[in-house]
Amino acid sequence: MKRVFSGMQPTGNLHLGNYIGALKQFIPLQEEAECFFCIVDLHALTVPRDPDDLRKRSLELAGIYLGAGLDPDKSNLFIQSHNPDHSEGAWLLQCVARMGELGRMTQFKDKGKGSESVTAGLFTYPVLMATDILLYQADTVPVGEDQTQHLELTRDLAERFNREYDEVFTLPHAQVTKTGARIMGLDNPEKKMSKSADSTFNQIGLLDDPDTVVKKFKRAVTDSENVIAYDPENKPGVSNLLGIYSEMSGEPVDSLVEQYQGKGYGHLKLDTAEAVIQVLKPLQERYREVMDSGEVESVLAKGAQRAREVSAETLKNMQEAMGLVPRR
Repeated sequence: MKRVFSGMQPTGNLHLGNYIGALKQFIPLQEEAECFFCIVDLHALTVPRDPDDLRKRSLELAGIYLGAGLDPDKSNLFIQSHNPDHSEGAWLLQCVARMGELGRMTQFKDKGKGSESVTAGLFTYPVLMATDILLYQADTVPVGEDQTQHLELTRDLAERFNREYDEVFTLPHAQVTKTGARIMGLDNPEKKMSKSADSTFNQIGLLDDPDTVVKKFKRAVTDSENVIAYDPENKPGVSNLLGIYSEMSGEPVDSLVEQYQGKGYGHLKLDTAEAVIQVLKPLQERYREVMDSGEVESVLAKGAQRAREVSAETLKNMQEAMGLVPRR
């Protein structure tokens, strides 16, 4: 059975774009592979975080995974810091990585912007990300298009280690998540929906109540034409609504365009909101159930135990290949 690894940071509010581009894509994988879904709290430390908020969001993210349909009997859900193999393995892999290749990473250049106050962790975190994947001998890693550079680095580091030391690592392959729509911000349909957006009207949070969902869609930016057509370049706001509606309802965009001919944007906004509400309702109900029952903590403990069982073998092989004295 092939293995799949995916990590998500417990930062910001998870929104509709995260659901459509990630969670919705991940859940079917548990039927065909052994999946390791990791809440990468160590990655979140690359920039200052409020400790209480980080703890809260880590548990919240676990609850959302379960609410979205993750089955703990088929998948392994765990918190990164609950498996110390990630930290030790990352140090070993840092001793294989090169300064030049880390300095070329797009996300570091974007977030660092030459500031001397940037943490060393932000510079080296792609190595930790590579370690996350390689420890589990993952065959497949679902990633968005903006993460393919990190997967390429992971493969480069694995190949270098295998060549210079021993054949320890499986070379993972990227599975670029494909959706029918690129989910854009409701307040600015020319930029992606973002967890860190300044305006709360940019996104639909996965835990937003129905009234909030309706209010946000009513304020969604469209245009002055009042003509419903799918044209992302010239009508980004309307196209974004159609894409969201299609993803939530399962109905093709072309069919939706045909249905709404002669109707105004108000109808489309309200109907899109209702489609979103119908998808979020069972997710939120399951989320509240697992958060109130204590199930989240037990699922995380079980997932971490299985994660350590798998990663320990890889870490042992790394240590031996690099010449470290075996533990007794």
